[in-house]
Amino acid sequence: MNAPKASGKALTPDPDRAPLVRRAFEDFASGSFTSREVREKVTALGLRTRRGKALTSQSFSLMIRNPIYIGRIESPKTKVSMRGNCDPLVTESIFYRAQAVLSGRGPVPGPRKRNHPDFPLRGFVRCEACGKPLTGGWSKGARGGHYAYYVCSGRCRYTNVSKSKLEGLFAQELKVQQPTPGYMRLLKDRVLHVWQQRKSDVERQTSDMEHRAKTIEQKLDRLDEAFIYATSIDSASYERQRDRLREELKLTKIERHANEFEELDVEGILAFAERVLPSAADLWVQASLNQRQRLQQLFFPDGVVFDGYRLSRTATTARVFNYLPPAEGSNERVVDQTGIEPVIS
Repeated sequence: MNAPKASGKALTPDPDRAPLVRRAFEDFASGSFTSREVREKVTALGLRTRRGKALTSQSFSLMIRNPIYIGRIESPKTKVSMRGNCDPLVTESIFYRAQAVLSGRGPVPGPRKRNHPDFPLRGFVRCEACGKPLTGGWSKGARGGHYAYYVCSGRCRYTNVSKSKLEGLFAQELKVQQPTPGYMRLLKDRVLHVWQQRKSDVERQTSDMEHRAKTIEQKLDRLDEAFIYATSIDSASYERQRDRLREELKLTKIERHANEFEELDVEGILAFAERVLPSAADLWVQASLNQRQRLQQLFFPDGVVFDGYRLSRTATTARVFNYLPPAEGSNERVVDQTGIEPVIS
């Protein structure tokens, strides 16, 4: 909104809309929500356009892309790109992380599972016959009681199994896969080493991209001087080079913030994992729906398949068990891994 003349600013944040706009940027930049989810959330909280209308998908996208929220004015029509006479509403870090998500360079939220506390395996276990995920429901028995069951969501209807049987089989499979305390001790040192190595790599890449951005900005300054003061290049050449450098600078900033390293208490996370994962089967039985689904995804990234009698997991190995190379002559289940994604509740 327009700022009072006494403030010396052209624009000032709208006290009602600004916190919601900032919330939209932060949630979207996190990569944990789709644009539709963020738009619906801030709309429910009261965010409207200046004309009092709800945001459409198009107006939301335009808002997220608008550099005015970091205090910059850019106009493709007039070729204007300059620092505006206003305070930024969001940081450049959040803004460019949001651009990274929009462009597919940042974390993209996956499809949400249909959640129901009575059926934690719904959408996670698939039918062997047709590959469709199982769904869950309740049926009324002949004696009036209600019985929970899982059934194939496809047309084949090959799978129909009681809730207690399928979840009992899953708990048994989880118990087989859960790591031993000895494995967790070996894992801890390896993960810390990989984490520190990754952190150093990201810091080096960030430094390189910051240097690249600074170099491009210096080129833009020299280009302005050559055109405005030295008049050594013509207008067409100036505009062509300026547009190319601006686009290069924008992409560099997006890439720089897409690669930002999230600081985590890795030692604390590993200490938690060392206590919890060796008893994952018991924890899964007692946990909340959200915690159950986290454990399921941790142990079986691609889900499991049910053939009507038993569960079988996919060839994909859970990342948490992939950090150590095979240990000859050892009874511990230790295998190799290249990345790290500590899981927190």
